[in-house]
Amino acid sequence: MQRGKLLYTGKAKSIYATDDPSLVLIHYRDDTSVGDGARIEQLENKGKINNQFNAFIMQLLQENGIETHFVELLSAEESIVKHLDMSPVECVVRNLAAGSMCRRLGVEEGLKLEPATFEFFLKNDELHDPMINDSLIETFGWASKQEVAEMKEQTFKVNDVLKKLFADAGLILADFKLEFGRSEGKMVLGDEFSPDGCRIWDAKTLKKLDKDRYRQQLGGVTEGYIEVAERLGMTLDLS
Repeated sequence: MQRGKLLYTGKAKSIYATDDPSLVLIHYRDDTSVGDGARIEQLENKGKINNQFNAFIMQLLQENGIETHFVELLSAEESIVKHLDMSPVECVVRNLAAGSMCRRLGVEEGLKLEPATFEFFLKNDELHDPMINDSLIETFGWASKQEVAEMKEQTFKVNDVLKKLFADAGLILADFKLEFGRSEGKMVLGDEFSPDGCRIWDAKTLKKLDKDRYRQQLGGVTEGYIEVAERLGMTLDLS
């Protein structure tokens, strides 16, 4: 399957049409940014790592009964996925306090959250992804009441599956964000799951192995991503 017309360019991915209107091609680029594009760099092999990391996770979720847009890995940095009508809503689950939660609520990083918390954010770089709630989502038509319930239910199912996966590898899945889109009347998991959109810590040392290494200028960003992938049992093609 070949790339067609460029449909969309995001901060780290480009989406192309294919000869099948129900499918699109996603190209994962090496671009890395923080502050809604305030700082942007190219990190060698990041696109390949995230593409293959996402493929592994999406296939695992499908095996556990969670429908996703993923169809197949086309190359080291490209995947074929279903064309979804995406909702501009981000679903965030937090198992431990980190990031914006600590800034907003004044809680200590690493505080265990039982039960895990759930938050909605509007995907909008210009507004810096503000927090929103069910009422706003329904009022502004970003998703229906039923779709809100589906996104929340599926996000918690994903958390159940992945918390165990990471724990078995000696890792902590502190938090993550998911995005959903409409397909045949259902909300289907779209976008990606990679170290770009979650926080992953070593269970013993609490070493950060995710995009916080870039945000906090700790260095070794892709090295951290690779370590997580290998500990989860992935074999990456970085040739």
